[in-house]
Amino acid sequence: MYWLIEDKEQLDVLINSSYKEAFIEVIPYNDTIHPVLNHVSLMYIRPLEATKGFMVGIHHSEVTNELITYKTSVEKLINKFEKLYCRDKKETLHYFPNKTLYDITPPPHTYIRPTTKVHEIFYSKHKDNHELNLIIPIVKHYELCEHIFEDLKANINRTKTKYDEFFNNKVSMVFNYLERSGIRVHKETFEEHFHPIDGERVYTQYNLRTTTTRPSNKFKNVNYAALSHKNGCRKAFIPSNDRFIDIDISAYHPSLSCMLINYNFPSIDIHSHLQELYQVDYAKSKELTFKQLYGGVFKEYEHLEFFSKINIYVKELWEDFEREGKITCPISNYVYKKENLDKMNPQKLFNYLLQNLETSMNVRILWDMIKVLRNKKSQLVLYTYDSFLIDWDESEKEVIEDIKNIFTKYKLNTKTKEGYDYDFK
Repeated sequence: MYWLIEDKEQLDVLINSSYKEAFIEVIPYNDTIHPVLNHVSLMYIRPLEATKGFMVGIHHSEVTNELITYKTSVEKLINKFEKLYCRDKKETLHYFPNKTLYDITPPPHTYIRPTTKVHEIFYSKHKDNHELNLIIPIVKHYELCEHIFEDLKANINRTKTKYDEFFNNKVSMVFNYLERSGIRVHKETFEEHFHPIDGERVYTQYNLRTTTTRPSNKFKNVNYAALSHKNGCRKAFIPSNDRFIDIDISAYHPSLSCMLINYNFPSIDIHSHLQELYQVDYAKSKELTFKQLYGGVFKEYEHLEFFSKINIYVKELWEDFEREGKITCPISNYVYKKENLDKMNPQKLFNYLLQNLETSMNVRILWDMIKVLRNKKSQLVLYTYDSFLIDWDESEKEVIEDIKNIFTKYKLNTKTKEGYDYDFK
């Protein structure tokens, strides 16, 4: 069998083969275009039992009989495998929403897709060509994919952890959903603050492979996780339905800390309760609490039960870390290993654990929200740490209550804003 599959007969031979498991890498039209707006040029399939990989020519300038018209057959090839291993499940799902996909590089793996000299030259000269990968020689794409497989093949057979399962079954799925949603924009206002666009919709891209495991959210130099509240740029983002509803978790990290130390505040408003104990105003109360959670408990507040328990927890967490060389996070079962962390100290370790717990809890919340919004006009369009933005259709009044009940289930207090743009002014 040839390494390049470029007609239906060759494709059928591969479909009818006995291969059961394979590695997959998708070559889109252009690597810099968001996957939602992109298309598949080539598909690299490396059966684990084979001695070489195969490049399926879906749409490329060098392919004589393109398989773009045989979508059903290409999908049949994908679906024949009992397990398809990939470098990035969240991204691959945009092109092939296959249930057997399995990401072999979950965090803390930080594998960066390599390149070739030819790719570098083409992208330096023609990066704005939306079909650039269609003119880069197929043999160079094949060379690159073979390289990726050789880099990652050892990951296929390593022992899978509980975190591998959480990342594959939950994390990759919810963030793929979020990226597919997109956000409607006012084109002129968006271009005034950011960059030119085609159409009136933009798409976010979540990076799940950060040191703390707290995802960042950037695409084309737009940091969707840190949009300014001062320069008017948020006015660019507008609902496709009737209005935006933003659900914000109150005192999120103090609430998560309570879960860790098994502590319950007597009041649902944590900051108000601590305000009385500090004997300061509300804003100062928030400031004092966050400073102590992230930087260590002040001596004058060590006597407060909440902070006393925090101190004990941080001390015991550090002792476990020093003794075992690692700690396992709740919910996600993510493991922070000493060998992977620089300049660690007790407070920093606690902050890492807290951020992982935040992300893991949010994955649970997002999963539940997506189920509520299934087949609804209302859509979840943006997630930013303690904030969840819903593009709401007013005819679906039950949706917001159902979503608020999710937060109640997890014993989290929320505040809600409504508006006709993301500025909420």
